Amino acid sequence: MSETRREILKNIAMAVTLAGVPADAAQHVHHAAAEAKSAGGGKYTPRLLNAHEFETTKRLAELIIPADEASGSAVEAGAPEFIDLIGANNEALGTEIVGGLAWLDRAMEKRGGKQFIRSTQAEQTAMLDQIAFRKNSTPELQPGIVFFDWIRRLTTDAFYTSQIGVKDVGYVGNKGMTKFEVPLVAIEYAVKRSGL
Repeated sequence: MSETRREILKNIAMAVTLAGVPADAAQHVHHAAAEAKSAGGGKYTPRLLNAHEFETTKRLAELIIPADEASGSAVEAGAPEFIDLIGANNEALGTEIVGGLAWLDRAMEKRGGKQFIRSTQAEQTAMLDQIAFRKNSTPELQPGIVFFDWIRRLTTDAFYTSQIGVKDVGYVGNKGMTKFEVPLVAIEYAVKRSGL
């Protein structure tokens, strides 16, 4: 059975909840971003990133989790705002994000003479394909690999803790049960394993 990239990211997001941004903290960040956007007349003003860095972060989020027939993109879910706020409130992570964005632009300029957001989609995805995997690590690519790992995790956390992402996963919340039935196959397995 072949899984789509979105299904894999969905599974990662659910597994990363323990190691990533806790769900309650993520909700706080989403709420803070919504308040900042509302205070700005519907436009979010970045706290950490400059305009170019924020646009680059938006493009990265769009490439990491694009919109599909099931739901919106990471950008629609507020991932760029989420990343900016997290980085603005964590100096070490903020330095990693800003430094990584600068590395990405320098690496793209070396390859094609253009910054990341001015490059074609094919050039952008070719770069991301290289820095998406630790197996591709070289001294030159290592900073990009570390950066992309952070951006991908933060984008995934932002998406799957947003309303769009929760709907995409199909989570409907806790539901009352009138009775609980253990499937027969589980009972048979337990009996067989216990030697009864």
